[in-house]
Amino acid sequence: MRAVIQRVRSASVTVDEEVVGSIGRGLVVLLGVGLNDTEREAAWLAEKTANLRIFEDDEGKMNLSVLDIRGQALVVSQFTLYGNARKGRRPSFTDAAPPEKADDLYRRYIECLEKERIGVQTGWFRAKMLVSIENDGPVTLILDTAE
Repeated sequence: MRAVIQRVRSASVTVDEEVVGSIGRGLVVLLGVGLNDTEREAAWLAEKTANLRIFEDDEGKMNLSVLDIRGQALVVSQFTLYGNARKGRRPSFTDAAPPEKADDLYRRYIECLEKERIGVQTGWFRAKMLVSIENDGPVTLILDTAE
C-alpha cells in the first residue's frame, strides 16, 4: 500500500458538488492499494499513520501524533499512486489492485485507523472527487509498505 500523508489545518472532499467528508486539524491520507497488498499491510500502515509524530509540541518540534492532538483523518482512495509513467506518456496502472480488492483493503485500513481511536472521514471509492487541503507546514510524507 502507498499513502501520501499530509498534516492539515482542514480538508474536505466533495462529490457531485456535495461535501461528503471534512475534518479540521489532522491528516489527509491519499491511499493506493497494490496488487500484492493484504490486510497485514493495511493494519501496519494504519498503526504507522496513527503514531507518526508530525505535529509540533510546545517547543515547535515534531513530537506529537494525530492521536496526541486528538485530530482526525480524511482518507481518500487514489489508485493513481500506483501509476507508472517510466515508459511513454500515459501512465500504466497495472500495479494497482483491482477495484474489488482495493475497496476491501481501503475499508480495512479505515477500520484499523478507527481502532486506533482516530475519527475518520472519507471520500467515495471510485468517484470523481474534489479534495480541498489546507496543508500545514507544509508537511507531506510518503509511506510505502513495500519498502
